[in-house]
Amino acid sequence: MTTVRVRGIYTTAVTQLLAEADCEVVQASEPIRDRFDRSFDTLPADVSVETTRDRQGIEISGDPDGVETVVSSLETLAIDAFCWTGDVARGAVFDAEVLDAEGGSGAVVDLGEGRRGYLNYDDADDYVDEGNRYRVQVHEPAPPWDDDLPLVRPTLEIRGGLCTLSRDQTGVSAALRGERAEELVGMTTLLSVDVPGGWGIRWQRAAADAALEAMGAALEDATDRARLLEDTLAETPAEPNDPGLLATPETTAWCWFGRESRFALDGVRQRVETTMPGHHRAKAADRAASAAVDFAEAVCESFGDDGADSEFPFAAVARQFGPTAGDRLEIGHGKPDGRLISLGRGEVTDWDPEGKMTLERSMTGGGRYDALDVPRETGDVAVTKFREGRWWYPTTYRAADGTTKGTYVNVCTPVELFPDCVRYVDLYIDVIRSADGSVAVVDAAELADATDEGLVSEELAEKATSVAEAVERALSG
Repeated sequence: MTTVRVRGIYTTAVTQLLAEADCEVVQASEPIRDRFDRSFDTLPADVSVETTRDRQGIEISGDPDGVETVVSSLETLAIDAFCWTGDVARGAVFDAEVLDAEGGSGAVVDLGEGRRGYLNYDDADDYVDEGNRYRVQVHEPAPPWDDDLPLVRPTLEIRGGLCTLSRDQTGVSAALRGERAEELVGMTTLLSVDVPGGWGIRWQRAAADAALEAMGAALEDATDRARLLEDTLAETPAEPNDPGLLATPETTAWCWFGRESRFALDGVRQRVETTMPGHHRAKAADRAASAAVDFAEAVCESFGDDGADSEFPFAAVARQFGPTAGDRLEIGHGKPDGRLISLGRGEVTDWDPEGKMTLERSMTGGGRYDALDVPRETGDVAVTKFREGRWWYPTTYRAADGTTKGTYVNVCTPVELFPDCVRYVDLYIDVIRSADGSVAVVDAAELADATDEGLVSEELAEKATSVAEAVERALSG
């Protein structure tokens, strides 16, 4: 059975889904222990599930078979759940070369085959300069929709939740203070595990709740993985060589949740705990909103068994955290292959509590508008109308004199209006209405290609096509 450690805003729902998939959740947090009517063991985890920093999805890292098991339990969650395997996994070891060491607190490094990483200057022993080569390990991978680069360090470590082995430390330490830390360090001498030379042991907070047997199993597992990594690297040159991948002790996958996925997670969570309408949608919007949701659910259990089927309180969330009229908002144009493209920022010129919003952007000159094939000129204004939860949105382009140059309707996964960004995943197929009133569906071939490549499911492609056809009929009428 795959053992999984889960953390972040999706923990309750994911824990329930994993239990239904015959996975064993271990090292559970105190709130999770309170919510579920069963016990959780403090054991080593085969897989770690963590919410991404932007709260838009989750990272799944660990044993390849275990990662596959977890992904399979989540990828069918809803029509707008997207999952990919990353090419820069947590714990992967690369030979890297510094590309850019000018300014900031770190350098961009080449990991080979078009991959990039970020090395903090403080993690290097000496001055970092362009052309320097290092043997690095991925300490924190980056989701494909994020502009951040994976964080790499010129050292090796093996993590497991209960303990971490590191070539950057010596002896035994604990991520705690006082008597409990001293106790963990002292108990290490009772464990009959032969840790390879050059590796230091650091016990994590979860180890404070672990039995001696579990601590021994965790340390033995980490030691076995450290030796396996050493054996793999022993077959490579001793000094850093040309940029490239040397070892992948773990696999990392990413799940990106859309609006329907978040509401599906609400339904799963509702089976375990009182859940307000739009629980995950609100928590994904803002850290302060996350705290407010916890407070509301803690003091008010009046949502009832059908709470997950109620309406998401968009007006209340938007009034408290945004967006509302006058705000500046970015358009986050997601792609099914994991990329996130910014279409720029605009001003919210109109807003209503039903989840409707108008965004205006001033355009710069140069080039032509996609599909409409009309010139893009300085002074043009793009007027975009969004509605929370809708599978499409229109953008009308107007010249400086107010004349309409055309309307482009983007077909996408259900729109989410977060405080600083509009979020959705583009589904390729779109509808245009030219200035002369003619209407056409465009880019259907791109959707077909993406479906053939496995980037878009058959079900999602059918939905996108039906939405495009419905929009075409409406615009033609």
